Amino acid sequence: MLFNKNEWFSNIRGDTLSGLVVALALIPEAIAFSIITGVDPKVGLYASFCICVIISVVGGRPGMISAATAAMALLMVDLVKDHGLEYLLAATILTGVIQIIAGYIRVGALMRFVSRSVMTGFVNALAILIFMAQLPELNLSIDGVTWVVYVMVAAGLGIIYLFPYIPKVGSIIPSPLLCIIFLTAIAMYYQIDVRAVGDMGELPDTLPIFLLPNIPLSLETLWVILPYSLSLAAVGLLESLMSANIVDELTDTSSDKNGECKGQGIANIGAGFMGGMAGCAMIGQSIINIKSGGRGRLSTFLSGVFLLIMVVFLGDWLKQIPMAALVAVMIMVSIGTFSWDSIRNLKQHPLSTNVVMIVTVIVVVATHNLAYGVLAGVLLAALFFANKMGHFMVVKAESGNHDERVYRVIGQVFFASSDKFVDSFDFKDAVERVTIDLSDAHFWDITAVAALDKVVIKFRREGSEVELIGLNEASATIVDRFGVHNDPKEVEKLMAGH
Repeated sequence: MLFNKNEWFSNIRGDTLSGLVVALALIPEAIAFSIITGVDPKVGLYASFCICVIISVVGGRPGMISAATAAMALLMVDLVKDHGLEYLLAATILTGVIQIIAGYIRVGALMRFVSRSVMTGFVNALAILIFMAQLPELNLSIDGVTWVVYVMVAAGLGIIYLFPYIPKVGSIIPSPLLCIIFLTAIAMYYQIDVRAVGDMGELPDTLPIFLLPNIPLSLETLWVILPYSLSLAAVGLLESLMSANIVDELTDTSSDKNGECKGQGIANIGAGFMGGMAGCAMIGQSIINIKSGGRGRLSTFLSGVFLLIMVVFLGDWLKQIPMAALVAVMIMVSIGTFSWDSIRNLKQHPLSTNVVMIVTVIVVVATHNLAYGVLAGVLLAALFFANKMGHFMVVKAESGNHDERVYRVIGQVFFASSDKFVDSFDFKDAVERVTIDLSDAHFWDITAVAALDKVVIKFRREGSEVELIGLNEASATIVDRFGVHNDPKEVEKLMAGH
């Protein structure tokens, strides 16, 4: 994309500080996701660095954070187990290619089919998953977790929520960053024995280098990685586009969804060639970025740069950050992410809206897969919408001149209302002429056209002459193309069938 100075340098201080906070929060998660996948921690850390830096330049949403994620990590487990790291890198590169193609065919436009109730369910489920992910760090049965951890987490939350209210100094430094610095200093000074970042896994001590996956270039290899790449591309784009929508709302700005698809693809290709795993947008870290004052591309870029500098050059210091500090930050993210209005509005919102939201939450939390939850929510919302639109169609019978009956059709005729459309006519009402007024109706699909054919042919079978009037141009096009009631041969077949 073209360089936009305002997207990079309009908020230098805020973007710099927020980038530092995000980098600190990314480290334990990148290590954890690497462990889930079954690869060395550096694979997730290198991926997070590469994706952050690349997406800051080519992505369609300034201020959004992309890196290695749990949703993507879970999809790679079997590939790594069965074929090894090299195949994972190849699948990551192919994932990027598929995402770039998706951007060019404008997949981002599909976001308009995601209702607000699905978005709310997505946000609430994500908040619950973020909170649940912190519970192991609060489990007293795990080595290194003691009552001191609870005190530190409580102190961290106190700093995060109370520091901004201190006059003059409250806006100087992001409270999540202060929380991490303060708790780390306390833990080091008093030599408090609690779980720290260093306990999560070994940090790399070298910079990532360009490499080509060492795998056979054959159709057999393609068939191995293609199913994984398709799944990774779909889940990655869905999570990224949903996250972009949420950040759009938080910042009251708009973003280029198709540009984001292409950007995610380029970033994953870069990650694959630098020894990293596939990733996508992270709504939790994106919210940390926004809450810490980040708005521009610089915050995303610096998140990646700070991440690499800290793990490679400041590893000895970084290892001493207590996990309790990062848990406090992520609990803040969880609380801030959850849509509390959705609970308060349960009584005011329609039942169908609440059901869609709740089902989305349940499916996501039960499967730990955001894509499944969003898909379930979208399908359920579509069913409710189709059912509602089907009820808006009515057929009114009116007496005409002499032995004539006029039926006036009002509303939308499609697969969900086609049966109601047919049942609304009295075929035993023996009249010589039937007029069906379609001036206030619209026919949407071949199921609706088939229903119209059925009505016309049934009346003709009863000896009535049928006339259709008022059909709008769009409906006439589909009726003329797929309708058979004016085709003598087809009518004869249908009549014979009865």
